[in-house]
Order: sequence, then C-alpha cells, then structure tokens
Amino acid sequence: MQLLDGKLLSQQIKQEIAAEIALIRQQGGKIPHLVAILVGTMGRSETYVASKMKSCEEVGMTSTLIRFDESVTEAELLAKVQEVNDNPDMDGLIVQLPLPAHISADKVMETIHPAKDVDGFHPTNIGRMAKGLPAFISATPQGILEMLSRYNIETAGKHCVVVGRSQIVGLPMSILMQRNTYPGNCTVTLTHSRTQNLADVCRSADILIAALGRPGFITADMVKEGAVVIDVGLEKVPDASKKSGFALKGDVNFEEVAPKTDYITPVPGGVGLMTICSLMQNTLKAAKGEIYS
Repeated sequence: MQLLDGKLLSQQIKQEIAAEIALIRQQGGKIPHLVAILVGTMGRSETYVASKMKSCEEVGMTSTLIRFDESVTEAELLAKVQEVNDNPDMDGLIVQLPLPAHISADKVMETIHPAKDVDGFHPTNIGRMAKGLPAFISATPQGILEMLSRYNIETAGKHCVVVGRSQIVGLPMSILMQRNTYPGNCTVTLTHSRTQNLADVCRSADILIAALGRPGFITADMVKEGAVVIDVGLEKVPDASKKSGFALKGDVNFEEVAPKTDYITPVPGGVGLMTICSLMQNTLKAAKGEIYS
C-alpha cells in the first residue's frame, strides 16, 4: 500500500506555480488575480475561502475577497459577478458554495464569464470538457487527474467506479476518466444512491473514486485487492479524543480499506489540498489566456 500524498504533491505544485509567477513578475507581466465572493458566515465556507486566499499569497498571486451578508439579493450578487467579469485586471472568479436558498446557484454560475470560471462550473466549460476541448476543469476532478499522473498510475483499460454523481465531482470525474487521454481510457461506471448491488460494483473497480459525503461508507468488503482508492469525502465527525471535539473523516473507512489497496489517499492530506492547487493552476491559465485567448 502506498499513500497518494496530497500534501507533498501540493507543495511541489505550489513551488512550480510560484516560480512561474516570479518569472512573470521579473519580466513585468501581469500577475494572476483571483477573486472570491463569499456570502454569509458559514464556518466551512469561511475555512475553504481562507485556505484559497492563503494559497494565493504563498504562490505570489493577487487575491481579492468580496463579502456579502446572507441577506444579499440575487440581483445584487449577479451585478457584482458582472462587475468582476468586466474588470480586465481580475482573471479568475469563484463564488463559494453553498449559497442561501433565495439565490439560484445555477444562475450565478451561468453569469460568471467562462473565461474567468476557474472553478469549471459554467455549462460552457462542462460542455467543452465533455467534448475534449480546452476548458477549465472542475478543481477537484482536475486535482485527482494530477495525482494519478504524478504517481504514474496506469489507467488505460482499467475499470473506474465513481461513487456519487454530483455536478462538481462525480459527473465530471466520470467523463474525464473515460476520455482518450492519460489519465483516462477507463471503462467507467457512475454509481449513486439508487444503484443496485453497489458493493458488488465497487468490488469490481480497479480505480475506486468515492465522492458521496458519507463518512466511512466504503468498507473493506467493497474493495478488491490491489485497487487504487481515491477518497474525496471530508466531513467532521465527533471525536472525544480530539481537543477540538471532532475528527475529519473521508468516505472511505481508511483503517480497514488501506491494507487491501495498492494506492490510497489519506483524509485529510489527500484530495482536498490538490483541489486548491488546481484552482491556482486554473487562475494562472486564465491570466495567460491559455483556455480562452
């Protein structure tokens, strides 16, 4: 069993990005600028946005955080998104999800210009990704591809089972893993809560990607010997032994599953750190006009 070490990889990738931005600065070029919009004060969203802003600072990127109270109207939020779209100094824009119930997340995502959609949520980017055209790819799936690539994990001809069909992770992951690229060329099965005989399907996976948000759901009897297991889950569960009173757990029961695997991601220290790196990579691409020139 070998750990897919997101912490180590994320440090390497950040160093690469920082070196490229330092060169841009030295040559008098435009420094990439990421804008994040945060609505309300939900603890998890605060944490996620803070880590994104910190990562921008680490690599030498410019960042701007725009805050709104939870009572902000949909029209006000859309107007701010359009304002960022129209500002040539701002290269990438993310609107942290979830949003309050009175605001349509789909409408907000569709208002972000595809060339600034570094989260890869705009229908144009999703469609271009599905066709294999240059696109901003959703940060978590892109981070997983980067991880598979940097660990030289063979994917061609393998059976990849994705557990969870969210538009942010599960669905794009299933599309990416079947494309005629590396990583890719898998036979992909996309499963969800209504899948019959889910344990049997998971057991047939050479590469198992768990992204359903249920701590410890994937157990040893659902994983075959020698599988590659990617755990996207990250949930707080009560733990009296911790000073904070909780522990972070993934969708995979790590202790019992890990001994059966060839490769597995830890939680924390796995996919989550790669997600933030992908966001940095996308913002750099946006600033350079690599996807939409």
